[in-house]
Amino acid sequence: MMYIQVSRAVWPPMFELRMLTAVSALESRRAEIFPPPAVMPWLQRYLSSMLAAENLDPIPRHIARLMSNLTNLVTQLQAGPVLYKKRHTLALLFDVFAVQSEMSLADPDELVLGYTQLMMGFLLFNAAPRSIGMIGLGGGSLAKFCYRHLSDALIEVAEICPQVIAVRGEFMIPPDGPRFKVHCQDGADFVARNKSRFDVLLNDGFDKAGQPPQLSSRRFYDDCYASLAPQGMMVTNVLGGEKNTDAQVDAMRDAFKGEVYVIDAYDSLNQIAFACKGDLLKVDLRTMMERTRFIPCLHSATLRLIAHGIAYARDGVVTECSM
Repeated sequence: MMYIQVSRAVWPPMFELRMLTAVSALESRRAEIFPPPAVMPWLQRYLSSMLAAENLDPIPRHIARLMSNLTNLVTQLQAGPVLYKKRHTLALLFDVFAVQSEMSLADPDELVLGYTQLMMGFLLFNAAPRSIGMIGLGGGSLAKFCYRHLSDALIEVAEICPQVIAVRGEFMIPPDGPRFKVHCQDGADFVARNKSRFDVLLNDGFDKAGQPPQLSSRRFYDDCYASLAPQGMMVTNVLGGEKNTDAQVDAMRDAFKGEVYVIDAYDSLNQIAFACKGDLLKVDLRTMMERTRFIPCLHSATLRLIAHGIAYARDGVVTECSM
């Protein structure tokens, strides 16, 4: 799940003036239900971002439509996850602040969200895993990418929410078969029942409130460690800046004997933790950079970013290493 940070871009003065004039006109006519004054700065940034994204002028008609869409979205989200179609993508939302998953309509197997690209950084350490476990299906971005590009891997996914599984067809997630299976199961139970099984475990389990407690405890990470084959790797999406994030990462480090390194996502508030059972992460930067040449399914710039991020998290300093 990627938590949205509404753009704080500095808009051209005339755009801002027209925006404020249009909002004031709607408020004076009571054409839309506006939130309390404390929320208005966020709402105006949200509306400005949406107008810019859709290349719309800041006039009352367009703002009223966006406000109506937002109101309908909030109402629908009270009943559960919602599909949200934009011009080029289809998203799965848990609330208005969080994109659980996003799919390109032109290329359904593409990794749209930056943090999912970073999670695939495990390919720098194991380019051909035979068994992949996943916690959290969402819109299936990671599952579809692995299914398409890692044809020798057996993939099993634990998703606790039946409503999420029910819309898998909308996101073109493959049906269950010999290579791929989705379990309606709590991720904590999933790892507890699979010992020494996975070469790679991708942990992206969130609900509306964030990461559930059972997916961030020391016991959970002990079970994740036990679920990995020798030289296995766990990659976990965590929320940077949250009050319990440091404790969560400490629990990982305790379970994985210190072999945990965290890098920041470049397009959201997320952080990605790489943890290994063994010494997979002890690879030097030059070797990681060399390996970026042989992973065609991810952009080399993304792989270099991951390599430098892990090297810095591990060593505290990164010397220049161009390959």
